[in-house]
Amino acid sequence: MSSTARRSAVVTASEQSLLLGSEHGSRRNSTMPKYASLNSREASRKKAIPQTIGHRGFSAAAPENTMASFKAAAEAGVEAIETDLHLTRDGVVVLCHDETLERCYGNKSKVRDLDWCEIAQLRTLREPHQPMPRLVDLLEYLDQPEQEDIWLMLDIKTHDDAEEMMQRTAEALASVPSKRPWDTRVTPCCWNVTYIQFSMKYLPNFPITHVGISTTYARYLTDIPNISFSMLQHTLSTPFGTCFLRDMNKLGIPVYVWTVDEENWMEWSIRKQLSGVITNEVALFHEVCKRVGGGEGSTQTTSRNRRKATGLKSTVRFWSEMVLLRFFVTLFLAKEWLNGSPRHRISKLLNE
Repeated sequence: MSSTARRSAVVTASEQSLLLGSEHGSRRNSTMPKYASLNSREASRKKAIPQTIGHRGFSAAAPENTMASFKAAAEAGVEAIETDLHLTRDGVVVLCHDETLERCYGNKSKVRDLDWCEIAQLRTLREPHQPMPRLVDLLEYLDQPEQEDIWLMLDIKTHDDAEEMMQRTAEALASVPSKRPWDTRVTPCCWNVTYIQFSMKYLPNFPITHVGISTTYARYLTDIPNISFSMLQHTLSTPFGTCFLRDMNKLGIPVYVWTVDEENWMEWSIRKQLSGVITNEVALFHEVCKRVGGGEGSTQTTSRNRRKATGLKSTVRFWSEMVLLRFFVTLFLAKEWLNGSPRHRISKLLNE
């Protein structure tokens, strides 16, 4: 069976009708929610803007990865919410980015070294002081009628046992009934083949998003059914990133970008017609999207003027970050190759 056939086979016709936007269906992977449309003037020209994806909720407005942040994102009109998963010592799936609790909660312990009853007593250092939510808390909120159109990206951190993490995540999803099936609203975001393998085992009907920093590694994964990619903005801004975006567009595979908080990068993301923008600055991104409605030329002029204003300091910072990125990409690929060729591992996984 071809990769396109495998990708289509996982989603039923009725699910596709829910997930595809009629205007842009021919340009989309059939597993992810529809594009947001521009205003009527732009929609008539068959253009699309990226979906707004709240990074850890709306973390510019409330403490990250808290119910306050998720509710703020929903109220701001996001299409999707991105959050991070860790396991407590007693196997509860909680929403926290860092391996340790120190930065957000002032506790030097690791998440996996405490039971849920202990973590539930903590409050964020940032005001308004908030408790750490569980995955089930967010799912229950998103199952409310007014939130049913919001979908969810679960960034699964690699600090815990991979199989236990995916099994516990599947159990959490199964424990919260939903009027719309979770496999049409949730995508597990996996950093490597190991987590993808367990995602396919424990969440077999769910679309999978590879979150990463290497287009080389991502290309190994394109035959996985219902795959999409969430890539670091610096990765996509290189010539290799340009080729990657072009090729994924031809394959109909969605590409999301993280984390985009500056206006010039937001405008760049819109011009590249990415599937979604993961941002802390939800309100700012909405403003930029509205400005795009004035015409593509005005957006390019705005970007040129802003780039001139940022000057040498911004350029030096960008290229410093690029050098650091290449270092981390090299380390990541070396580590993955120690476990065997990613291409061979993917081929073996798909043929099991």
